[in-house]
Amino acid sequence: MNIMDFNVKKLAADAGTFLSRAVQFTEEKLGQAEKTELDAHLENLLSKAECTKIWTEKIMKQTEVLLQPNPNARIEEFVYEKLDRKAPSRINNPELLGQYMIDAGTEFGPGTAYGNALIKCGETQKRIGTADRELIQTSALNFLTPLRNFIEGDYKTIAKERKLLQNKRLDLDAAKTRLKKAKAAETRASIWAEEVTKSEQELRITQSEFDRQAEITRLLLEGISSTHAHHLRCLNDFVEAQMTYYAQCYQYMLDLQKQLGSFPSNYCNNNQTSVAPVPSASPNVIGSSALTSTSGLVMTSPSNLIDLKESSGSRKARVLYDYDAANSSELSLLADEVITVFSVVGMDSDWLMGERGNQKGRVPITYLELLN
Repeated sequence: MNIMDFNVKKLAADAGTFLSRAVQFTEEKLGQAEKTELDAHLENLLSKAECTKIWTEKIMKQTEVLLQPNPNARIEEFVYEKLDRKAPSRINNPELLGQYMIDAGTEFGPGTAYGNALIKCGETQKRIGTADRELIQTSALNFLTPLRNFIEGDYKTIAKERKLLQNKRLDLDAAKTRLKKAKAAETRASIWAEEVTKSEQELRITQSEFDRQAEITRLLLEGISSTHAHHLRCLNDFVEAQMTYYAQCYQYMLDLQKQLGSFPSNYCNNNQTSVAPVPSASPNVIGSSALTSTSGLVMTSPSNLIDLKESSGSRKARVLYDYDAANSSELSLLADEVITVFSVVGMDSDWLMGERGNQKGRVPITYLELLN
């Protein structure tokens, strides 16, 4: 029975406190009650914490979109995370594309130029898919997790203490209001003297509790600077993970481009003109002027090459890159070897006739550097 009485009294006291805060808050909004302002330093800390929370949420959500563009996959991962279960592994887009290319190349025949090229492209896409998976895992661990821990941990604690500070401030101002009314009534009736004493005691208590809560909140908010320093380290880790990922992808594509250099870009239509393969752009490629093709690859159109094609003479040329002949009409090349080249009437502008000893064949001009 005593416990029930205690619970009822506590419930009544809590209800009274809540009502008092509600009345104080309403009167403040209506301009009918005074409000204790927080000091400027504390206000700045509160503003900094709120700004940090807003931008951390935006950066975190957009990073998740960047790493996983599929919204359904993100929802599934979120559900599994809340259930504290590991999400099932799924094939990503580069891996799926790579598998399709490999299957298509196998269907067309690995012995054909197109089939072989598809298989090589598919293998590269699968390697990119693996690198993409590693980027997601590293970024989630070193970047997203610390940001999420701040939002769901540190900031929730700050918000809780901030709300508590707001309640203590309302209690303080309500006590000030009651004391002010008691003193005004005391001048008219001596019976209010006891109420004034009670209100003064209540004010001292609420002031002490407010000051204590303000200090607790201030200490928590001053930790935001440490949070920024920690997030900066996490950001460096994220940038490093991206740098590793893009460097891997660049190297994979560079290797693929070299492998595809041995395949003519169109071979299946005999009525179409052969196009010479284009190696990586280099400042030493034939001549001085360069034209950028619509695919972003650098093509050369040098004046000395034009002179050579218009003349019937021959020139020495140094080979810049290895080249595997696609058929018997072409000549295989080794980097840094010197061969003789000359033009043949009617030959495509991207090709020259190359000669090495008794061997002759067409060679792509982008693989050559004419020698004086």
